[in-house]
Amino acid sequence: MLFSYDVARPSVEELIETYWGEMAEAAEEVRVFANELVAGAISHLDEIDERIRLRTEHWRIPRMAIVDRNLLRLAVFEFLHQPNTPKTVAINEALEIARRFSTHEATQFINGILDAIKRDVESQVIPEMTAATMAQHLN
Repeated sequence: MLFSYDVARPSVEELIETYWGEMAEAAEEVRVFANELVAGAISHLDEIDERIRLRTEHWRIPRMAIVDRNLLRLAVFEFLHQPNTPKTVAINEALEIARRFSTHEATQFINGILDAIKRDVESQVIPEMTAATMAQHLN
């Protein structure tokens, strides 16, 4: 769903409706959890992208492969807003999806970035956050 959002920018409601309308059956708890992850990641996109930006030297987020940046976004959302999901589980899930839908180099790239962000979150450090992003966090 994040891939579709990144490409077309529909409303969250339209995105979820379209996705599940075209998708095979899934258990209700799977649908609810997936919807929560996607809606949450989208609503915190600026915060998430700032965390990623701070840990990706010489990489602009729009220049990353769509699959890779959205796997990063989803895992970072889980780090920040899903305390019941162990951070290592979020990393492992992102890497499994990257192995299937991206490249070998992408798994190394994603692993390195997520590991750095995981350490930041666990130590409650926000490296060199921009003034605009800091203001968003204070509001």
